Amino acid sequence: MKQFAFMLTLSLISVFSLQAQSSTKSDDGAKITFDKEVVDYGTIKQGADPLRTFKFKNTGAGPLVITSATGSCGCTVPTYPQEPILPGSSAEIKVKYDTQRIGAFTKTVTIVTNEKTNNTHTLTIKGTVEMTTEKEGLPTKDSGVFNNGKN
Repeated sequence: MKQFAFMLTLSLISVFSLQAQSSTKSDDGAKITFDKEVVDYGTIKQGADPLRTFKFKNTGAGPLVITSATGSCGCTVPTYPQEPILPGSSAEIKVKYDTQRIGAFTKTVTIVTNEKTNNTHTLTIKGTVEMTTEKEGLPTKDSGVFNNGKN
């Protein structure tokens, strides 16, 4: 009976040790932490600066790789670091919105990373673009943000 109790105790200790190791191991990967996940352009004039930045840090223990960043439409273009972000390092994702489009907008950028869990993140940009008056130099159809003045 003493041997049985000893073996049972030994088995339970082994099981709990393995569980503790596996739960610690799952935290060994990358972890992206954004300063903010929503950027408000506010009210801007047509043709205004289209670029905004989302800053983030790898708060995990492994290298962070962003595998894709996709805008919710063609008017929202993200750029992101192509190289791995080491643990403790910071970087940024830049988002360009076509400020030739008049009116209120809310657009998203979907980020996919190499994180083991919760590897998809959604960033949001929003604001309102007001039409510029002729005195302010109304942009022509050829002076769009994305076509660099070319047809």
